[in-house]
Amino acid sequence: MKYLPLIWKSLWRRKVRTIFTLAAIFVAFVLFGILMAIRTAFSFGIDVAGIDRLVLIHKVSLIMPLPVSYQARIASVQGVESVTHNSWFGGIYQNPQNFFAQIALEPEPYFAIYPEFKVPPDQMKAFLADRQGAVVGRDLATRFNWKIGDRIPIQATIWQPKSGTNGTWEFNLVGIYDGDRGVDKTNFFFRYDYLDENRTVLQGSVGWYIVKVADPARSSELAAKFDDMFANSDAETKTTTEKGFVDGFAKQIGNIGLIMMLIVAVVLFMLLLVVANIMSHAVRERTSELAVLKTLGFSNIAVLSLVLIEALCIAVLGGTLGLLVSWGAVQIMAPVVSAFMPAFFIPTSALGVGAALMVVLGLASGAVPAVGAMQLKITDALRRN
Repeated sequence: MKYLPLIWKSLWRRKVRTIFTLAAIFVAFVLFGILMAIRTAFSFGIDVAGIDRLVLIHKVSLIMPLPVSYQARIASVQGVESVTHNSWFGGIYQNPQNFFAQIALEPEPYFAIYPEFKVPPDQMKAFLADRQGAVVGRDLATRFNWKIGDRIPIQATIWQPKSGTNGTWEFNLVGIYDGDRGVDKTNFFFRYDYLDENRTVLQGSVGWYIVKVADPARSSELAAKFDDMFANSDAETKTTTEKGFVDGFAKQIGNIGLIMMLIVAVVLFMLLLVVANIMSHAVRERTSELAVLKTLGFSNIAVLSLVLIEALCIAVLGGTLGLLVSWGAVQIMAPVVSAFMPAFFIPTSALGVGAALMVVLGLASGAVPAVGAMQLKITDALRRN
């Protein structure tokens, strides 16, 4: 601690150079924080996907329906704890730009399999009592200013209703679900029986099955068993873990996570070269001063530590300010982009990675000049100057 004033004086020996170095690190970590938020948004749901849940879809494509009769056969397999199904609705609310997921489901088994979706008991009771009932996520309700009791019209694009004005389905908002951070709160859930009874085609079909297994270690075995069970049928299946299913959805528009990490890696590598060059130049400027310090009794290790700590201070100060600003920017931007990025936030793990990168950047950029300063001979340094 007694050397901190000396380190601080060295840092501000060239004020303009130090400010520009801090600014470069600051911008890099602002970019890092925002890219991590974007990465989280595009990989939304993957990290919270249940390891004990399998998703069974049509072998050809997710858009191909499966018979509802498969449910009983899947449930009869030993090792299956529970099974339910979902069906994509794909309607329009007011205009096509108001996109959100609308899914027909079986209320009780679905919310039992997905305990992360938290619905108040009285609202769940109302959902079970109302065939036209719908439960929506908190973020979706906030987006459209919906409240319990609202009547919500959805224009059909796939499933035309037997009755209704101009292909419009009517729903009663009976519940709003919540969840922890990382849980998608932008879904519109309604009852499958209402969909199946009132659509004009493909009654008795579903979109995909969700299977909760008793032992996650048997997931691969059971997935293969389900696919063998329906092999050579009119609707063959492909079963994967829920994590793989969600990950597949995310990768339909490219491996966003990999792209984000490559951008961060390139930016930080270039920054490392810049800071290392600046630190080397700063040490060369102070050759005579370092020689005097050694003359006064500073050991080689002490000189090495002074230079490393100086580099660390620059990296940590600039990086911390960058992460703080990126966190604030993401907080401000989140409500604006929530319509298409419901999980726009910087996860705690990313902040930890950012802190580690600051330390690595500081040590790596200061390593070469610090070793050079440690190996500096007093006579050579004084002769050079």
